[in-house]
Amino acid sequence: MKCSEILLRDPFVLPYRGTYYLYGTRSETAFAGEAFGFDVYQSADLIEWSKPKEIFTRPEGFWATMNYWAPEVHVYRHAFYLFATFSDGPRQGTAILRADSPEGPFVPWSDGTITPRDWRCLDGTLYIANDGTPYMVFCHEWMQVRDGQILAIRLSEDLKAPLGEPKLLFTATQGKPAIRPFLLWNYVTDGPFFFRTEDGRLHLLWSSYGRRNAYVQALAHSDNDEITGHWTVDRELLYTKDGGHGMVFRTFDGQCMLTLHSPNRKKSEHPIFIPIRYENGKLSV
Repeated sequence: MKCSEILLRDPFVLPYRGTYYLYGTRSETAFAGEAFGFDVYQSADLIEWSKPKEIFTRPEGFWATMNYWAPEVHVYRHAFYLFATFSDGPRQGTAILRADSPEGPFVPWSDGTITPRDWRCLDGTLYIANDGTPYMVFCHEWMQVRDGQILAIRLSEDLKAPLGEPKLLFTATQGKPAIRPFLLWNYVTDGPFFFRTEDGRLHLLWSSYGRRNAYVQALAHSDNDEITGHWTVDRELLYTKDGGHGMVFRTFDGQCMLTLHSPNRKKSEHPIFIPIRYENGKLSV
């Protein structure tokens, strides 16, 4: 399959032992009706992809039946952990699954959601601090707070449970004027993802809405290049062409690559791959 044949939102790529593993949200069940699982596509070159292989199938009695969004697979302590958004209607948040292979099968690992159970949350991602402490960073959804938030919560060493209370990193309105309101007065935070550049600087990629209601990619930075620092949002957007919920990875030949879905329209979105540069302390596509 070519990327143009893959209907997928929220792409996430895990480069592992010579193969690129592509995960994401199934377009056909992203916003309506029941959801049933997640898939993986495999490639050696980011051009030709395998057909999808199901890596998680909703087990009987599983608490969530809708909004299976934004799966990310991280290698941690010789196992594979899938962070994803799930919902049963009133409750929506990020839960963690586990497998022994990037091809699954993944099974529930955390006891329901890691995110607070009375919040509407989404898009949890794993961050490992320089001292080895695991955190999950996630969004508190604009539908509940209007000014979308990005927060961090410490995880237990086995990634099964949260420790302590979430800490606010920043809100969507800190990205104004580049970040624009969505549906009159709401400001969106989506898809946080951390990566470091060669100089050790820590970058947080996230998505929102910009001019003409286009889905965009923004960046934020910590003043101590750790999750514990004070976060500020860049005034310039990284990507403005109605694409987002991205992440950054290095190809096997060392190229820093951004992947995101575009256009941001139901049943029309595809994963795309864009080389990015880091020069004079600035990232650009």
